[in-house]
Amino acid sequence: MKTQTAMDLTGKLLISMPGMEDPRFDASVILICTHTGDGAMGLIVNKPVTDLSFKTLLEQLGIPHLPAGRGISVHFGGPVERGRGFVLHSPDYYAKDGTMSIAGSYGMTATQDVLRALGRGEGPTQALLALGYAGWGPGQLEAEILRNDWLTTDAPADLVFASDAGAKWGAALRHLGVEPMALSSTAGRA
Repeated sequence: MKTQTAMDLTGKLLISMPGMEDPRFDASVILICTHTGDGAMGLIVNKPVTDLSFKTLLEQLGIPHLPAGRGISVHFGGPVERGRGFVLHSPDYYAKDGTMSIAGSYGMTATQDVLRALGRGEGPTQALLALGYAGWGPGQLEAEILRNDWLTTDAPADLVFASDAGAKWGAALRHLGVEPMALSSTAGRA
C-alpha cells in the first residue's frame, strides 16, 4: 500500500534549475507520474533520443508500422531502467491492464498494446515514448525541491506534447512566470 505524502506532485511538472549538479537532469522538464510517501516517479519530456526513431523501435520489437501508422517522438525518460519504455499519452486511450491514469490529465502505458495501436494509426491522440524514468526514494524529491534544485508548476498538455522539445524548458519556466534568462545558477536564502 502506498502512503500519501504532504507534497503530492502527481501530474505536475518539475523544471530543473540552472546549476543542477546531475548533468542527466540539466535543463530538464519532468512530468511526475506518481508521488507518494514511498517516493516519486516521472518522465523527462524534453530530451529526445536522436539515434532511434519510433518506426525503428517498432521494427526492433516486431510490431508492424502500417502506412496509416503514426510516428511519435522517442525521449530519454530518465536514468532508471533505460531499456524499458513508457508511452505518456492523452487520457483518450486506456488499456485495462496497462494504463495508469495521471491526475486525470494523462495516461501512461507500459505495455506493447499502445505501441501496436499507434503502429496501426490508432491509440491516443497525443503521445510520446520515454525510455527509462526518473525515480526518487521517500523524501528525496522533497529534499531536492527544498534545496532549490527544481521548480514545480502545472502541466499543460500543449507544453508536454509540444513538437519542439528544445523549447520546453524555457516554455515551462515562462508558464510559471519566470524568464529563463533571469535565473541564476546560485541560490540563497533570506
